[in-house]
Amino acid sequence: MAHLFEPFKIREVTFRNRIAVSPMCQYSSTNGYANDWHFIHLASRAVGGAGIVITEAAAVEPRGRISPQDLGIWSDSHIESLAKTVALIHNFGAVAGIQLAHAGRKASTAKPSKGGKALDESQEGWRPVISSSAIAFSQDSPVPEALSLEGIQEVIDAFAQAAKRSLQAGFKVVEIHAAHGYLLHQFLSPLSNQRQDDYGGSFENRTRLLREVVQAVREVWPQTHPLWVRISATDWVDNGWDIEQSIALSDKLKSLGVDLIDTSSGGTIPGVHIPIKPGYQTEFAERIRREANIHTGAVGLITSPEQADEIIRTEVADIVLLGRELLRNPYWPHLAAKQLGHNKLWPVQYDRAWL
Repeated sequence: MAHLFEPFKIREVTFRNRIAVSPMCQYSSTNGYANDWHFIHLASRAVGGAGIVITEAAAVEPRGRISPQDLGIWSDSHIESLAKTVALIHNFGAVAGIQLAHAGRKASTAKPSKGGKALDESQEGWRPVISSSAIAFSQDSPVPEALSLEGIQEVIDAFAQAAKRSLQAGFKVVEIHAAHGYLLHQFLSPLSNQRQDDYGGSFENRTRLLREVVQAVREVWPQTHPLWVRISATDWVDNGWDIEQSIALSDKLKSLGVDLIDTSSGGTIPGVHIPIKPGYQTEFAERIRREANIHTGAVGLITSPEQADEIIRTEVADIVLLGRELLRNPYWPHLAAKQLGHNKLWPVQYDRAWL
């Protein structure tokens, strides 16, 4: 029976345990570049004992940033600072992963500490923002420009080029962000996608862009390296994206070379009631793992070592992704190891008196 501190191998990459640092926006970049904040923030989580450290969403286009302060990978000039980040993560025993993303209609917003509202060109924002259809995210958001077929191909190529740069920077895992109401999710959900062409309408059409992005990335991403996709398993709204569609999508993605589904939820439309409680999304990870027969990651209010260990032991998911808990305590994995009786698994350099 697997447990939280058992190593986990996908393709030719081995993670020292089943703990992942979930991608979390840091709002600390200028023009998309990683800097001292990212070096310290991400390396600290590697020192803290996580098995994989995933960067925040890295925009594949400048217009794909959520905020002007987001990380980016749309230019070759971003590679050098990212490579330094990767080297630090690997030096401290974790695997470095990067999340590739495009915010779509949720782009060009202020960071949360500044209110999170839409920004126009006079406020460091940009126009147009783009989406599957010309439907605004909220009444306070700009109406996006519906992507043309040519624009769709440009987005696909942007993801592929970002994956190439990720490889040059030394990352071992790429995660494609298709959750939380961002661009790829905007195509998946009928709540945001009202297209009448080959990218809208049926399940087959609404999933086409994500499948084509996966295919393009997998073509340039080594077969030795894992490819993950983060999805929102449900919109939490009737007639929206749901778990049944997520299972069917996951099955298709597996056939295209995806190795793990990072299973989150929500984000397509504002004001939705989500029944938040500890581990509230784990049932989706479990169903996808069982019914699509693919590795899954569980995320969302996972805070205690016992809770995380139980998720792995009961085969709900193969990896647990922690966000806020690892912001509060970068050394949570060390404390979890002590609490669960796995201190002997840590190399000598992690044997500190406080363990």
